[in-house]
Amino acid sequence: MQEKLFDSEAKVMEIMWERGPLSAKEISLIAAETIGWNKNTTYTVIKKLEAKGFIRRDEPGFICTPLVSQEQVQKKEAESLLNRFFGGSRKALFSALLEDEKLSDKEKEELRDLIDNG
Repeated sequence: MQEKLFDSEAKVMEIMWERGPLSAKEISLIAAETIGWNKNTTYTVIKKLEAKGFIRRDEPGFICTPLVSQEQVQKKEAESLLNRFFGGSRKALFSALLEDEKLSDKEKEELRDLIDNG
């Protein structure tokens, strides 16, 4: 997965990640209801996602199937953020995230477990 997922594309992917493979028509109806998009906007985004290799469209019915998981995209975006703004330093990233917010004891324990087991 080399391509970046833009915000509009992420919205369409989230629909598919939540509901599984859907027809382009079903996606456009959901996008109209939840995002306020018209059919043409949704179809344009679907075409971009297909061209980038994020989804596959199959006949009959233009059934759209995600080819990447939400976890894969989250990991790639997190790595990009880490490298782009924090020079690859996880410590700098976590410091920025935690600087202005107090964590509960439970959250601290969960983070310690992630660090110890990661």
